[in-house]
Amino acid sequence: MQTNFTPEQLADPHVADAEKILRKCVHCGFCTATCPTFALLGDELDSPRGRIYLIKDMLENNRPADEKVVKHIDRCLSCLSCMTTCPSGVHYMHLVDHARAHIEKTYRRPLTDRLIRSLLAAVLPHPGRFRLALVGAFAARPFAGLMKSFGGPFAKLGAMLDLAPARAPGRAQFEGPAAFAPSAPKRGRVALLTGCAQPVLAPSINDATIRLLTRAGYEVVLPKGETCCGALVHHMGREEAALANARQNVAAWTRELEAGGLEAILITASGCGTTIKDYGYMLNHDAAWAEKAARVSGLARDITEFLATLDLGAPVRPGNMTVAYHSACSMQHGQKITRQPKELLKAAGFTVKDVPEGHLCCGSAGTYNILQPEIASRLRDRKVANIEKTKPDLIAAGNIGCMTQIGKGTGIPVIHMAELLDWAYGGPEPEGFERLQRQPVH
Repeated sequence: MQTNFTPEQLADPHVADAEKILRKCVHCGFCTATCPTFALLGDELDSPRGRIYLIKDMLENNRPADEKVVKHIDRCLSCLSCMTTCPSGVHYMHLVDHARAHIEKTYRRPLTDRLIRSLLAAVLPHPGRFRLALVGAFAARPFAGLMKSFGGPFAKLGAMLDLAPARAPGRAQFEGPAAFAPSAPKRGRVALLTGCAQPVLAPSINDATIRLLTRAGYEVVLPKGETCCGALVHHMGREEAALANARQNVAAWTRELEAGGLEAILITASGCGTTIKDYGYMLNHDAAWAEKAARVSGLARDITEFLATLDLGAPVRPGNMTVAYHSACSMQHGQKITRQPKELLKAAGFTVKDVPEGHLCCGSAGTYNILQPEIASRLRDRKVANIEKTKPDLIAAGNIGCMTQIGKGTGIPVIHMAELLDWAYGGPEPEGFERLQRQPVH
């Protein structure tokens, strides 16, 4: 794609990065075939190619974002399916992130939109605040349907309430900052991202991960000073907040690296993993942090990516169940991890089913299912219908957002990969097993 940026514009390293990405696009349109919003809406401007034209025009003319640009960029899920399809290597993720930051700086959203986005940014990345917010959400859940029927900003609040769990989750068995010693001969030392929303919604995930790793001979560290990965605010265009999160985490993990070494930094939510693996890029223009961030990104691993390198031995329990594996967009498109999760499930004795149209997003996408509830609901229903075609006993996933989203559309239990593997190799039965229609496992 031909571009027409001035030398003065290209002096900005972020604009220069965007220009390099734009020049790679050859207008082929392959991306339209796998874009969820184009599949649903059929509007060229709701495809990656259409959004690239809008972004190019906005940035080249150094123009503030307008309502049209904001509408179509906001509809983008950042599922990155287009990057898997693109034959030219267009790094759409970095381009749309830059566009969102530009929108945040140059466009004034309606008051209700600003308030909802500010609420999400102030609550979701902070576990304490999020836990308190859920208390109010439990009381207000019966009104979710009524609020959604009003439309507009009320629909977004209704979607937020609808996603709240029906009951308050318990507290984690293992909380940090702390280090947990291996229960087998020591093989190494790893850090585990605690996360922000996940330990509130499903503390059992990190508990299962710690049990699994310590049984495999690894010391597991939950570092002091760790915070939200920054993905939630990053995808809302709040660049400075995201970079502050990144620097704080890089500092925390660097201290652990220098204190006792780390073989890996492990993440149990693939949405977080995609962002942490990108810290090296996000901070590459910051001389004080670039090298440390690149080191951290190089050590970041999804939990399944790491477990696939280990010999876990024979499973303690036969996983005599059929599992539909849902590969989160951030897993398959963002991190290109497709083989390892399914191989781990098969090695544990499960029968694994691929989901039809598995490349299409479930509609979760961070805060997307709150900010774009209508499109998100349609995508969820399409995803659930495809999953149910495989007639599974349960659904395995590796991202808390997807688990919450899909779980609202089906009665089939949705269970995290770490919990399934922990159970198969000697851990407790995951929540949700009580709803399985299967023969008892002895």
